[in-house]
Amino acid sequence: MRKQIVAGNWKMNLDYNEGVSLFSEIVNMVKDERKGNQLAIICSPFIHLNSLAKLGGNDVKIGAQNISDKESGAFTGETSAKMVKSVGAEYVILGHSERRQYFAESDALLAEKTKVALTHGLTPIFCIGETLDERENGSYFEVLKKQLVEGVFSLSDSDFSKIVIAYEPVWAIGTGLTASPEQAQDIHAFIRSEIEANYGFNIADDTTILYGGSCNPGNAASLFAQKDIDGGLIGGASLKSRDFTDIIKALNS
Repeated sequence: MRKQIVAGNWKMNLDYNEGVSLFSEIVNMVKDERKGNQLAIICSPFIHLNSLAKLGGNDVKIGAQNISDKESGAFTGETSAKMVKSVGAEYVILGHSERRQYFAESDALLAEKTKVALTHGLTPIFCIGETLDERENGSYFEVLKKQLVEGVFSLSDSDFSKIVIAYEPVWAIGTGLTASPEQAQDIHAFIRSEIEANYGFNIADDTTILYGGSCNPGNAASLFAQKDIDGGLIGGASLKSRDFTDIIKALNS
């Protein structure tokens, strides 16, 4: 049975004390809400990782928002997978639309980052998604397939089985727009069918696919009720402990 996951992406928010305070609230609120195959994850800025890992225990897992594709060396300002793993993180977001858009991260670069993450025992949450133009001109299936093929479909069966996919309609991030549950399900089903075509039914059926487009307490239950949606990658709502906890509760609605 594939995992259900609610992963919070704090993006570039919260100073050290604010992050520790919010995370402590989340841990206390979430610990009684999770069921057997459900995971809560917080992906924080690098400055928080070590402290949060010590506070989270088994109730809330920790992830980074990025890593370098390099192992080590003279790359000022970069943070390696080994460093992230050494402070207690278990997950890393790769390919988020903001990294693709603002930092011009290509599918080829993300493929390298994915391999490095897996080498160091980090679980990638690999993001794919289409822009509003791509949605409106009907090319979105092509776009999503390309991101999968060039980003993760070169992985072996055993490595692919370790990753999480997150679908984020770029047109719905930070805009207040949300894909309808039916639209989101159509895309998630397409992603799972592409995984099945490349890796077979069993791996496709076991792959966790998250929805990442303005998911909030008001729409989470209807999204999570869809057959192929296994949880959410949560932005703004993860900065409020009550909202984040309510989204986790929606897994059981």
